[in-house]
Amino acid sequence: MDEWGLKPQQTIVITGASGFTGQHACAYFSSIGMNVVALVRKKTTKKQSEGICYYACELLDSTELEETLRSIVPDYVLHLGGKNSVPEAWQKPLLYMESNIMATLNLLNALRHSPSCRILVVGSRLSFPLQPPYRPGHPYSLSKSLQSAGALSWASLFGQSVMIAEPSNLIGPGPSTGFCSLLGRHIAGLERGEELTPFTLSSRTERRDFLDVRDAVRAYAVLLSMGQSGATYQIDSGTERTLYEVALSMVQLASCSVPISWSEQGDSEEKPFSQIFRKSVTPEQLPVHNWRPEIPNLQSFVDIIDYFRLEGGTS
Repeated sequence: MDEWGLKPQQTIVITGASGFTGQHACAYFSSIGMNVVALVRKKTTKKQSEGICYYACELLDSTELEETLRSIVPDYVLHLGGKNSVPEAWQKPLLYMESNIMATLNLLNALRHSPSCRILVVGSRLSFPLQPPYRPGHPYSLSKSLQSAGALSWASLFGQSVMIAEPSNLIGPGPSTGFCSLLGRHIAGLERGEELTPFTLSSRTERRDFLDVRDAVRAYAVLLSMGQSGATYQIDSGTERTLYEVALSMVQLASCSVPISWSEQGDSEEKPFSQIFRKSVTPEQLPVHNWRPEIPNLQSFVDIIDYFRLEGGTS
């Protein structure tokens, strides 16, 4: 049994298992002795070992999904699948509605035959309150807001145990497209002698909360074990840092000069990230039980750069 009460040999299904957070989640739940069923969209060449079994399954194919889950009968489901690119969402808004909303409802519907299964849907801090006036910042925000509302509503209608997690900006080693990983890849490339233009960021003053993905996965374990059904949990480090502070910390870890190009457009009007997207959450929903982040940002930055040094910047 792990520190949060999850028992070895219980089965957890992880959607989006091939993604940045999904890979860390599979490793963590396998390390505590759980049977991990990793759902991916395409067949994988990864070995089915160390408690991880890979299934190729399309979440938008309701028949295939239901058949797969009936054969597994999971105790827990961690739903990480979906799309999360703000720029792409502007180009393909309907795809984002389908991938983030309909895929989630397909998953919940397929799990109706397992009423004891506890389900954690990972939403986004970029979602907005679903009350007039409806002014999402972008189609991705709309898709994640509707995903959370749909998941909790569906669970209420059919008596399923569903919770929502809203993590802050997740960082750490692995194939992420977040700005820390992009900068880490850039640093590793310069150290290898690649000729690169200066790394560009849009702001010095924008503030964000950065949380190591491995700490986030531990928080997900807490919620799956002890979270309150129907609740929404915000998961973060508790400290916001400017992009300038973060970039400076990472540049100082490089073994070569790392030119940074800054755009000051909009800096004078920017607010902390939490003020832009802060939503009303009832007090009992805020604490994530006894969970606390353990990995400091500096260690995350070191691990990010080392990952791209080892991977050759190709991940």
